Amino acid sequence: MEITEKIKQVASIIEIASQYTTLKKRGKKWVGLCPFHSEKTPSFTVDEEKQLFHCFGCGSGGDLFSLVMEKENLTFPETVRFLAEKYHIPWQNSHQTSGQARLEEKIFEINEKALAYFRHNLFKTPEGQKAFDYLKSRQFSEETIKKLRLGYALNSWDSLYDVFKTSYSPQDLEKAGLIIRGQTAGEFRDRFRGRIIFPIFTLTGRVVAFGGRTIFDAQPKYLNSPETQTFIKGSLLYGLNFTKEEIRKAGELILIEGYADFASLYQAGIQNIAASMGTSLTPQQISQARRYASSIIINYDGDEAGIKAALRAVPLCLEHSLKTRVLLLPENLDPDGYLRKYGPDRYRQLIKKSYDGFRFLLYHYTRNVDLNVAEEKSRVARMIMDEIKRLPDALVQNEYLHQTADFLKIEENLLRKIIETGSRTTQPKASWQEEELFCPAEKRLLQLLFNQPELMLPLANEFDPECFEGLPSEAVFRCLQECIKKGRAWDFSQLQELIKPGLLSHVARTLQEEAPAGSLGEALDCLNTLKKVSLQKKLKEVQKEITLSEKKGDKEKLTALLYQKHEITRQILTL
Repeated sequence: MEITEKIKQVASIIEIASQYTTLKKRGKKWVGLCPFHSEKTPSFTVDEEKQLFHCFGCGSGGDLFSLVMEKENLTFPETVRFLAEKYHIPWQNSHQTSGQARLEEKIFEINEKALAYFRHNLFKTPEGQKAFDYLKSRQFSEETIKKLRLGYALNSWDSLYDVFKTSYSPQDLEKAGLIIRGQTAGEFRDRFRGRIIFPIFTLTGRVVAFGGRTIFDAQPKYLNSPETQTFIKGSLLYGLNFTKEEIRKAGELILIEGYADFASLYQAGIQNIAASMGTSLTPQQISQARRYASSIIINYDGDEAGIKAALRAVPLCLEHSLKTRVLLLPENLDPDGYLRKYGPDRYRQLIKKSYDGFRFLLYHYTRNVDLNVAEEKSRVARMIMDEIKRLPDALVQNEYLHQTADFLKIEENLLRKIIETGSRTTQPKASWQEEELFCPAEKRLLQLLFNQPELMLPLANEFDPECFEGLPSEAVFRCLQECIKKGRAWDFSQLQELIKPGLLSHVARTLQEEAPAGSLGEALDCLNTLKKVSLQKKLKEVQKEITLSEKKGDKEKLTALLYQKHEITRQILTL
């Protein structure tokens, strides 16, 4: 059984949709306010029987996969994994072997048990009490400690290994990143020792890795799990599983560096936050951020290293069309230190005074640069233009170009010459129109094959790819045809990666409509009608070529075309 089928067996579109809006039963369907656009009158409908949704206000539509894709801004494979993890279904992508998939599930299992072990250490052991007291001294409440599921790794070379070695092989524990090899053969040591443990979660709340903060003088101060089958450094933002809804509500993400910064802000009620875990911001992390926010505030540590990290992050955010600001804290403080010294209200005030991201770049690119020296001024200008060229929106490019010209006191046309002529521009999204896309025969055939899949097999020999050429539903019918060939059942989820979202919505709307049961004969009539439409198109094309051949006096070609016209006409008459 395919994973999409397994998901549909346990997941309900009503349950999924209810996470995003309030639904009420109305007749055979459920209705509510659309989660994709602002409205006062409910136009969002969900068909529980068909497991489809459609909004008559904005045109969005599809199945539970479409719903999650659009709401969480995920690709189809990401959506499958998201739902698989949510419902604890073993997940395997197309590039994984079954062995790799089993290893991934085993690592998830080990991580979950390791977290239980770390939490036991923190709350149930004398050494853990010292770690708990340390957290309290940092002003973390017990509620925050439990909410973030913090734990503690005993200050021992092999305490975790001793507990786990009876259940798991050293190889599995090593692959999970929890132990490392010792200096002698067959010797293994715990990776985390004497550290506060911050579990790192997927968006659905599965433990994927750990971060450890020493409470002794060990180096490094922070230690992360290595890359494993489940964890790729730079692929996740810490804490996003806790805060994604708050970020979505705010429309803005405050990006910080570390675990303690996250815990402090979270406890203070500032929860539209996520942490990059001390690494340079990556495109993958930005992609995660863009799913929930259109604006980002980079609040790295206020020291020189934090400024350099922000200088690397800002261009990346701008390149991905995120409205970007930078918050620099005074006294080289990090967010955790600032909150403990000045409190959350002062921090909120600073947020309002954060720097525009591009102005931040201008200031720091020109810091310690003598702009009276022509060569230095030219070097800085070209460096800034390199950043502007990468921006995807021509209007934003133009605005930043204007700001740069004003800031550097350089004529705008000179800066424009540095910019490549073929700048990328963003295309405005077409507005949704609720017009009927499909012809009657096309629409009815879709309804019959979806609602009565038993009709597909008898129609197998009648499916001619040429029937659907040029039709809006061509990709849908080609998918159906492929299913027939392979003897597979057809369902809506198979269309997710094959057709565009706008067409997907039209299909969902069509399939949601109340339609009477039909027969094989009716399906054949629809198919014959589509064949006739296709043949009529061909006939018109042949007639054009006939006219052209007559003008040119090409008798040989004209004879062939007349025969072709005769054959097409004959086929039309037999339908």
